[in-house]
Amino acid sequence: MLIDRNNSFLVIVDMQEKLVPAVQKPARVVETVRILASASSKLHVPIIVTEHCPDKIGHTDPALQAAAAPMGHTITKVHFNALAETDNRKTIASLNRRQAIVCGTETHVCVLQTAMGLLGAGYNVLIVADGVSSRKKRDRKIALQRLAGKGADLVTAEMVIFEWLHRADTEDFRITLPLIKSLKN
Repeated sequence: MLIDRNNSFLVIVDMQEKLVPAVQKPARVVETVRILASASSKLHVPIIVTEHCPDKIGHTDPALQAAAAPMGHTITKVHFNALAETDNRKTIASLNRRQAIVCGTETHVCVLQTAMGLLGAGYNVLIVADGVSSRKKRDRKIALQRLAGKGADLVTAEMVIFEWLHRADTEDFRITLPLIKSLKN
């Protein structure tokens, strides 16, 4: 099944000031997630931004906050799984969308547990492989394998944007093409 922008939402997990610098390739991950958030905003796809214990880890990276702002809603959490908290579960359910596109940090902790929570709640979960990271490569790799084995689809940011677009002869394609071209390997 392709991603439907009218039935999907983006989840940016814990891309926070004190956490992001500790993961593998932080600049690449921030830029990939920023581009995805920008495309999401331009295409009117809702964004959920999670912040884990922001009083200790800080808030979401400012570039990501700015990109997500038009369509974003920030939720805080103390559980690693964002859905373990009733208010967060209600916020996500209120979107009335069933495809959760998940990116962020750390792949093997909050991304994995939030994705597992979404799967358990019946969502179709897509993990943006180039938009997740952990402190250790091994943890990221094993988390992606585990998620795929449990039913999450692995995708790239470019795949997500092209599936949101569906066609090349639209104004939406024209306004998102520069974002697509700016994605790095």
